[in-house]
Amino acid sequence: MFETSHLEYPDGSGSVQPAPAAHPTVLVVEDETNIRELVCLHLGLEEVAYEQAADGKAGLELARARKFDLILLDLMLPGLDGVTVCRAIRRDSVNAATPILMLTARREESDKVVGLDSGADDYLTKPFGVRELMARVRALLRRGVGQQNGDGGRPLTYKHIEIDPSRRAVKLTGPNARGVELTTNEFQLLYVLLANPGIVFSREALLRKVWKDDTFVTVRSVDTLVKRVRKKIEEDPAEPSVILTVWGAGYKAADV
Repeated sequence: MFETSHLEYPDGSGSVQPAPAAHPTVLVVEDETNIRELVCLHLGLEEVAYEQAADGKAGLELARARKFDLILLDLMLPGLDGVTVCRAIRRDSVNAATPILMLTARREESDKVVGLDSGADDYLTKPFGVRELMARVRALLRRGVGQQNGDGGRPLTYKHIEIDPSRRAVKLTGPNARGVELTTNEFQLLYVLLANPGIVFSREALLRKVWKDDTFVTVRSVDTLVKRVRKKIEEDPAEPSVILTVWGAGYKAADV
């Protein structure tokens, strides 16, 4: 049902040596063999280890079995579709916060929004260029490594929310105290806003601060991300009290 492959490369003598354990590992879930092999080939050229799954069920099993640094997930898969797999990964797996790049043959904006709503961090429309794919892979891997290393600033407390960047942890306090699982982008968006209460950030500014060097996302991605974060930290996402919309301008954290 699924294949497992690890990066190998020749040493000076021409023999094949296993990749060092420190290399990032990517899970590729794609049912089209030629696309899957092409993606894995270029991951190997980037010295990125990888594992493969040819359908949604196998991909979800792998995502629940071990931690990855990035998941490339096709939207249209046999068995479990990509949206279902993505939601399951976010809901119940060791990769709940792992960046997910969704691959889709559908070009309609509504389909892309569905992918982002399900928990994906980015999407790429088929057919895609290898250079664009690898640029997005590098950007998502850098972002994930930065969060794991504690990049992001000092711990802060905002109303009933506590954020610890060194642990990449978010906790709600009070009567409904609980930990909150956030993806890399969700965490970064929440931190930027809560570290600057009352300051209005345009969608373009949030693109620069959250996605940084990734030039492929659009302002619609910001709206989708805000909606996802609200579902996780607001008492009533339909009537938010933490992340407020400033009509015609952008978003802000409510003044403390």
